[in-house]
Amino acid sequence: MDVQEVNRRTIAQFRAGGAIDGMQRDRLILLTTTGRRTGVSYTTPLMYHRDGDRLLIVASNIGAPKHPDWYLNLRADPRVTVEVGGEGYPARATPLTGEDRARTWTMLKNTYPFFAEHEMQTSRIIPVVALTRA
Repeated sequence: MDVQEVNRRTIAQFRAGGAIDGMQRDRLILLTTTGRRTGVSYTTPLMYHRDGDRLLIVASNIGAPKHPDWYLNLRADPRVTVEVGGEGYPARATPLTGEDRARTWTMLKNTYPFFAEHEMQTSRIIPVVALTRA
């Protein structure tokens, strides 16, 4: 499977407003980060969970041993763009820490059990990131 091609198709379908092959539109955002080495904008489709005024995303990378590039990018520059539903806006990405991360991570694993499976497949701590409107 060519992940870049799947992402391109998903982004196009999301922006066109129609159905998205194999995904639930109401659980999907487009996150645009700035490349930490290139300075180029990169857009990634991601599942999210709404938590009050913030959107939560998880850098599980399907349990891979390394963090996903989008996470490394937002760590270098937390100014991101979020597209959700029919709206796009600038946001700030903040990795959760301490009790907030622990409580939120437990809730996310209980709500979406596949995150617990991802956690078992890796030795790294899986980051949870809050996106808040800038």
